[in-house]
Amino acid sequence: MLTLVFVVVIAALVFEFINGFHDTANSIATVVATKVLSPGQAVLLAAGTNLFGALTGTAVAATIAKGIIDTDVVQASSQVILCALLGAIAWNLLTWWRGLPASSSHALIGGLSGAALAAAHDNFAALVWSQHGDAGWTSNKGLLWKVVVPMVTSPIAGFVLGALIIGVLYLLIWSMARSGGVLARMARPRWVNAFFNKAQLASAAYMGYAHGRQDAQKTMGIIALALFGAEKAGVLANLPAWLSFLHPSGSDKDIPLWIVLTCAVVMAAGTASGGWKIIKTLGHKMVKLHPIDGFAAEVASATILLTASSYGMPVSTTHSISTAIMGVGCAKNPKALKLGLIERIVWAWILTIPAAGACSWLLWNLLHAFGWA
Repeated sequence: MLTLVFVVVIAALVFEFINGFHDTANSIATVVATKVLSPGQAVLLAAGTNLFGALTGTAVAATIAKGIIDTDVVQASSQVILCALLGAIAWNLLTWWRGLPASSSHALIGGLSGAALAAAHDNFAALVWSQHGDAGWTSNKGLLWKVVVPMVTSPIAGFVLGALIIGVLYLLIWSMARSGGVLARMARPRWVNAFFNKAQLASAAYMGYAHGRQDAQKTMGIIALALFGAEKAGVLANLPAWLSFLHPSGSDKDIPLWIVLTCAVVMAAGTASGGWKIIKTLGHKMVKLHPIDGFAAEVASATILLTASSYGMPVSTTHSISTAIMGVGCAKNPKALKLGLIERIVWAWILTIPAAGACSWLLWNLLHAFGWA
């Protein structure tokens, strides 16, 4: 059984690596599309900022570890976690192959929910739907507050904030152009593009940091959940001294440092490998972007991600940056948006949780049929 725990940890790190190259596009698509950085330069920037972001918080990891499935109803066994990861990996690879920016976060949550339901013989009590905290709605836990509500609100917020930021920037440039003198010269397209070429370096770094802080934590939570389950099942009893680090903390807010460091490094490595199909979809196919547009989309998306991370909400990086780009494009010219492509992306969003959940549900039942679960 201890071997199976190691298999789960390795599978989780594989998911983290895939998450890195699958979601690389989310943090660098706009800076590549606007030709501010070459793909290679953008990937290095994203990898570095991802690593830094992954080391700066664990609230989302705590939600994944103790806020999605009820371990009093279904044991967070190694088989359950393994099926959850394999279901999420399968959906991630399928959408990556098709060039669709689907959500790794929702794939993981769907996989975890599907495997837990299968292990509990389709008893929906295995899922933590809603738990009210003592400190108001911001401390509420469960799928409703931590997944469903932000899944609906974060794309809307991305669209609105992207449109609002680009609108404010264009209004500022228009005001400068009308003022005359030096300000009017600075409002000319050549100077605006030159300024936002430099500003987008900062916004791309901000986006990479936010992506690392949000997405790396999900795998931290999965590994912590697997270790909590193994500890509860007695699998980690009588470990040799050199493996004592596997014993998890009893706190739902304290993710062991070795998990944080490992996941951060693996995600950065995955990010460095790139994900060019999705970069092409986000950066070129949805709407034509200029440096000022990329700056607005990245600032909007990163702000949403960091806000969600501070409340332990595992929101989708894909959703936030995609809708921010849509909001920017719509504010400029609604006719410039490729509605057919957007429809495909939205369908990928809708299908991610149930599809990944179905994959993990089938995998667990297959293992059970062979007596392996």
